[in-house]
Amino acid sequence: MARKPVEPGKGARVAEPRDVIIVCNNTDAMGGLQRWAHHLARLLSARGHSVTLVGITHAPEPHDHGRDDSYRVIVLYDEWRPPVLKWRPRRPSQRLNVAAYTRDLWRTREMRRGADRLSELFAAARPGAVVISAQIWAMEWVARADTRDLKVIGMSHESYAATRRSSRYARVKEHYAGVDRMLTLTPEDADAWARDGMTNADHMPNPLHVSPSRFPTLDEPVVTCVGRLSYEKGLDMMLEAWQEVAPRHPGWRLHLYGSGGQEAELREQAENAGIAGSVEFRGVTCDVEAALTGSSIFALPSRDEGFPMSVLEAMAYGLPTVAFDCAPGVRELITDGLEGTLVGPGDTAAFAAALGTLMEDPALRRTMGAQARVSVLRLRPDAVLDRWERLFCLLHRDTSALPVQAGTRGRFDGEFPAALPGTAVGVESKPLSLTPEGDA
Repeated sequence: MARKPVEPGKGARVAEPRDVIIVCNNTDAMGGLQRWAHHLARLLSARGHSVTLVGITHAPEPHDHGRDDSYRVIVLYDEWRPPVLKWRPRRPSQRLNVAAYTRDLWRTREMRRGADRLSELFAAARPGAVVISAQIWAMEWVARADTRDLKVIGMSHESYAATRRSSRYARVKEHYAGVDRMLTLTPEDADAWARDGMTNADHMPNPLHVSPSRFPTLDEPVVTCVGRLSYEKGLDMMLEAWQEVAPRHPGWRLHLYGSGGQEAELREQAENAGIAGSVEFRGVTCDVEAALTGSSIFALPSRDEGFPMSVLEAMAYGLPTVAFDCAPGVRELITDGLEGTLVGPGDTAAFAAALGTLMEDPALRRTMGAQARVSVLRLRPDAVLDRWERLFCLLHRDTSALPVQAGTRGRFDGEFPAALPGTAVGVESKPLSLTPEGDA
């Protein structure tokens, strides 16, 4: 894999190794959350922790994210065929829907089987163990499992505003209210949840996950955008801005990396706008270094974001960023006028103007790019891992994480419990017939 990962922890180890179990919707989708999960698993393992990464299901198109043998990966279900979400009839008449009621009973039964398997895994953990539910759908299984003597952390990898507009909001309020900590990615989002009654809210940023071996010259006439070709990533607005700026800067090109359901629509938009000749759809790439070192400006046209890992990458490589100010995570990374330029959400004219300014000013590109490289170091892995360690100690301040005597609850060093019918251990399996999109 061409991406060069950050060296985890420089050999740093902890005095009290813990069992850390990270539970996600899936562990093998080509997404930022899955990259974060595998990266965190490697970092914690390098510090001496025993890490297990659990996926509820497989992704339709599995990706291994550079998985190594330093941590375990298990998947509860080969396929998740029951309804994704719990049936919640809104009117008395809907309660008479026998088919929906039957499907919900099926869902409940299947969830109980998966939760029982999680309980076996949790029971094998040493005192001082921590469960991290990375997504709210995954938390529905954690909530049904036996978590006695464990500390449970629930995470949201999107902004408060994005959750508030979605069906996830009610489920976060239901399932995260009782966890030991609810973590967001920024202090602004944690404050918003606290004002909404989630008094256990705190924040934990994503650690830097790349270590460049070379840097861009910032002389290439290329603007780069990396992300799914989907509505929330705002590539349609990127093309609107490019339609305005490209004619004034002949020779510059827009590179779009990613795949998704909107690709045909976006290609048609570029063709109709007369900019297809300067827009390149380059598909999914594993060679982020080649993509970013061949660029001079990074663009983030998203409508919604959490803590964009693509911007972390761009900053590490010294690229100035132009972004819509769409979420606290964007503002946490980019200070307007320092590491890049922030414009109002959806203001494509301002986005185009900001791109044009950087395209015309090589000195400004270098100044902002240099600031980005310095600024992103505050998220170096050791610094973020130290925060995780302090949180673990705080949650378990009355619990020793040292190995226990034989015959008591302790680390499970053998094989994981046998897979349930229709489930599989590991990541080698057929794709899902149904899987939730994003943080379902």
